[in-house]
Amino acid sequence: MTFADVFADLKGKFLEADISEIKEHLAFQFNITGEAGGIFYVEAKDGELSVEPYEYHDRDAMFTATPEVFSKIAEGKLDPVFAFTTQRLKVEGNIDKALKLKDIIDSKKK
Repeated sequence: MTFADVFADLKGKFLEADISEIKEHLAFQFNITGEAGGIFYVEAKDGELSVEPYEYHDRDAMFTATPEVFSKIAEGKLDPVFAFTTQRLKVEGNIDKALKLKDIIDSKKK
């Protein structure tokens, strides 16, 4: 599996979220480790979500994990806070804003 495969999968999962209720600006960078490693960002702005395969230099928080961990988080099968406390997810930056990742995941369209 390549970074392009992993990114396409994760982008599709993140874009299922309905963030119309999230009014603040959030910018997260995701660093994927391992063979399919790479970087992408998720930005919530004006009730819209962007997911792009680039670095986000003015980010609020940065997450680092394996593709499997990010996939489970994006699917809602792994709580990001639990992943952090069990050391499967590394978080840097503004912790208050990083916790909003759960809001994005929980907002998936039913």
